[in-house]
Amino acid sequence: MAFTLLFVIALTASVVLRLWLASRQIRHVARHRDAVPPEFADRIRLRSHQRAADYTVARSRLAMIEIVFDAVVLVCLTLLGGLQWLSELSLMLPAGPLLQQMALVIMVMLILGALGLPFSWYRQFRLEARFGFNRMSQRLFVVDLIKSTLVGAVLGLPLLAVVLWLMQAAGSAWWIWVWVVWAVFNLAVIWLFPTVIAPLFNRFTPLEDAELAQRIHALAERCGFSLNGLMVMDGSKRSAHGNAYFTGMGRSKRIVFFDTLLNKLNADEIEAVLAHELGHFHHRHILRRIVLSFAVSFLFLALLGWLATQTWFYTGLGVMPNLFAPNDALALILFFLVVPVFTVFFTPLASSYSRRHEFQADRFAASQTRPEYLVSALVKLYDDNAATLTPDPRHSAFYDSHPPAAVRISRLAAAAS
Repeated sequence: MAFTLLFVIALTASVVLRLWLASRQIRHVARHRDAVPPEFADRIRLRSHQRAADYTVARSRLAMIEIVFDAVVLVCLTLLGGLQWLSELSLMLPAGPLLQQMALVIMVMLILGALGLPFSWYRQFRLEARFGFNRMSQRLFVVDLIKSTLVGAVLGLPLLAVVLWLMQAAGSAWWIWVWVVWAVFNLAVIWLFPTVIAPLFNRFTPLEDAELAQRIHALAERCGFSLNGLMVMDGSKRSAHGNAYFTGMGRSKRIVFFDTLLNKLNADEIEAVLAHELGHFHHRHILRRIVLSFAVSFLFLALLGWLATQTWFYTGLGVMPNLFAPNDALALILFFLVVPVFTVFFTPLASSYSRRHEFQADRFAASQTRPEYLVSALVKLYDDNAATLTPDPRHSAFYDSHPPAAVRISRLAAAAS
């Protein structure tokens, strides 16, 4: 079939492209492993640079294995009949059509989750541990898995039930109603995350450094940011990586520091990092990304609304649509399995869009604090997080949501002069 051939071509092209980019990254980083870039020579030791190179190479090699493995799983579920078998199995359950469809989605999600679990375990307890980043115990890994599964069930199962019901009951315009539900659901999760969801996994305490808190509140006030919380998260119980982020919306809006970040940066550097994050707020980047995600989801749901009525969409992917039962769950699963095969080619557009926002936030930070403070903070974070200073240009242009270190530092250095 034409669609089967198109799917195979797209899948092959996407796998080859990602493997090629990963191999370029490995070769480029390894080639520059034995010399620190001149602009960082007085700030980062050769040993740290080599550690970052080895860490990047190890992650890229694991990613290559995952790319091939995921492609094999996808083919098994589609063209080799895995989803067809699961669909027939779900129809044998002694339940109504809605519960049978929910069971099909749940089975696929559990299978994909189980197949991905060994990679998550290896990444945490082998790769991250080898480079000194893992702080998580085996017990915590299992506890996190149980908690995330339960949270996913509590939030996701009602949403799934509503979506499948709308697909069956709301006529040909069901996808518009699903989009409305999806948008409301996402806004609710953003609102609930900092106060309800995140505390299930981490402990959050108010920032105890009064002087630093005062500086941050003053910075937020200068930037017109209404701050309702300044919290420290115990990120060190899982990883040595440091970070800071904004979360929530409305009255639940807060700034969260990883405790590891506070241990690595001084007050000037922390203020500069926060100024960068406030730059995203100043330029309305978060709002724009939410609006863009809603617009894209609207278009994708419109596409799904059409594809769900096309017999070739099912048969071209190795599934026979049911004649005496709804096919809504099949349509959902096939769509979310297959869409990434085609959308991966648009990744550079999303990456470029994100990098432009990062440059804007850097410029804002340079106008609110001294640029050299942000430069110093970034160099420390690159060093501590083993981020490569010499990424392959094409790999970086395709994937990286943040500008390469050398480019970002040079622009900030120019702003400081």
